[in-house]
Amino acid sequence: MNDHYTVKNFLPLITIISIVIAFTIARQLSAGFNLTNAMLDFMAAFFIIFATFKIINLAGFAMAYQEYDLIAKHSMLYAYAYPFIELALGLCYLFRFQVRIANWITLILMIIGSTGVAIELAKGREIMCACLGAVFKIPMTYVTLAEDLIMGSMALFMLIF
Repeated sequence: MNDHYTVKNFLPLITIISIVIAFTIARQLSAGFNLTNAMLDFMAAFFIIFATFKIINLAGFAMAYQEYDLIAKHSMLYAYAYPFIELALGLCYLFRFQVRIANWITLILMIIGSTGVAIELAKGREIMCACLGAVFKIPMTYVTLAEDLIMGSMALFMLIF
């Protein structure tokens, strides 16, 4: 992996994660803090915003996603469907609809996603992360892996507790 990446490379991601955190805090301040609700709000904002960026340039996202996702490498249909799956998950979390099913789907997707990312990182390939679609050129680094692991961990936590 290239060591010359700077904060500037990740500015769009930092900005969007900051918005997701601000949304989560605002929702918690208005309703009283609850860890599960905070995770649901975070995941809702994360999936909805990230899916939207992917949908803006769906073809560009699908091509970039095929570079490292284990399923998308074999199915262009899945690569095209993935942003809509994320959007549906985000809406489920936002409206607290079928959350247990959403958590299972999220956990499975994040296990698959983090495995694909870890494999590419281990190979040392320099590819662009498709996390924000093809709108921003963000390098795939351990930040990408952390995103998947955090989302999967929150889903797992909610399934257990």
